Amino acid sequence: MSGVFEVYKDNAGEFRFRLKASNGQTVLASEGYTAKAGCMNGIESVKENAQIGERFETYTDKAGKYRFRLKAANGQVIGTGEAYETEANIKNGIESVKRWAKDSNIVEI
Repeated sequence: MSGVFEVYKDNAGEFRFRLKASNGQTVLASEGYTAKAGCMNGIESVKENAQIGERFETYTDKAGKYRFRLKAANGQVIGTGEAYETEANIKNGIESVKRWAKDSNIVEI
């Protein structure tokens, strides 16, 4: 089984992607892109940067939930994770991105 990158257009007409694990759970979501080519480049950047642990930035949001961002070499955010209740869960979320990003197929929905 493998994960999948879903590419879609949001209500504002921007292109976005989300990485889903094999169980269908979203493990990473992108910002909006004005062009589809930018969105596809974002996916390639995730595939590359997810394998570098230092590219994940973790933080606690205002609600006290644990979150992470995946950044490119230039510091730009290329994807964000969901909110997690515990540090153990956020670590599992990051490991899921590392696991699924590399070989996941891309589908347009």
